[in-house]
Amino acid sequence: MEKIHPNCWNEHGELKTVMVCSPSSVDVPDQRTADYVGWEKAVNQEKAKENHEEMKRAMEDAGVRVIDYSDHLTDDVSDLNQQLINRVYVRDLACVYGNTVIPGDAGTTMRAPEYVHSHELFQTWFDEKTFSIQDNNRLKALENGDVFVLNRDTVFINTGLRSSIESIEALKGKIFQAGFSEIGIIDLPRTGETMHLDMNCNVAGGNLLIAKSYMRLFPVQIVSEKGGRYVMMEEFIKRQGFDVLWTDDIKHTVADINFLNLDPETLLISTKANKSILKDHPLLKGKKLIEVDVNELEKGGGGIRCMTLPFERQE
Repeated sequence: MEKIHPNCWNEHGELKTVMVCSPSSVDVPDQRTADYVGWEKAVNQEKAKENHEEMKRAMEDAGVRVIDYSDHLTDDVSDLNQQLINRVYVRDLACVYGNTVIPGDAGTTMRAPEYVHSHELFQTWFDEKTFSIQDNNRLKALENGDVFVLNRDTVFINTGLRSSIESIEALKGKIFQAGFSEIGIIDLPRTGETMHLDMNCNVAGGNLLIAKSYMRLFPVQIVSEKGGRYVMMEEFIKRQGFDVLWTDDIKHTVADINFLNLDPETLLISTKANKSILKDHPLLKGKKLIEVDVNELEKGGGGIRCMTLPFERQE
């Protein structure tokens, strides 16, 4: 496989390389089963695979190199991996902090095998300086849907349902070592609808954050190598050079807010997204919206951002 050069210092730079994983081979046949496994609705995986191919094509048509990690699994783990229904949600597996790939840690044991399989692959893709599989040994749950790399200085992390404050404490030295000077930590409600940070807010281009209105009531703990302090979320975000669009119009969380920046002016969004939100601010004027049908995939509780792990963005 052609060498990957991890490089992510923000959420909006032109996407050059992204990792995905095709959906599981196992259907979630009815609502009762969906409730047991924490999904919104029953899912037909053949339809889900059609959706996933459409999403991949949209990114490839935009010039993005798309890597499906399931294509690279060895036979001894491939049979198990294709039965893991959450494997499509690759965002949680790791995060690229600048030029460093740091592994996550599953917040539920149902997802643990995906982390092991992908991290073992990463060992073959990256050198030890870029990725160390030992970096999550001290973690007690850190799913990277809870992480935003805002800019070259600052990372924003939620400690909530699937990520622990103990894990952030264990990882902060590695994040500083990767080149960042501060970490903003927020503690959001522990519910299915607010499971990860990217189910509550998202970066739209280089200078705007779209967020559910309730988040303005939460403080953010700013941690640096020199110490820490608290500020309210709006002050924290504006200090990073972003304006904030607070909205109460998010009705379908994963469709409305879990989009992906393809470049500073282009968003990859769900056909079910409430597009009025994406036009409700002067900084959104002129944004190009590429729509893809990911409805069957969204029934599992994750959207386009959840299903993509950027490896390389051009600044």
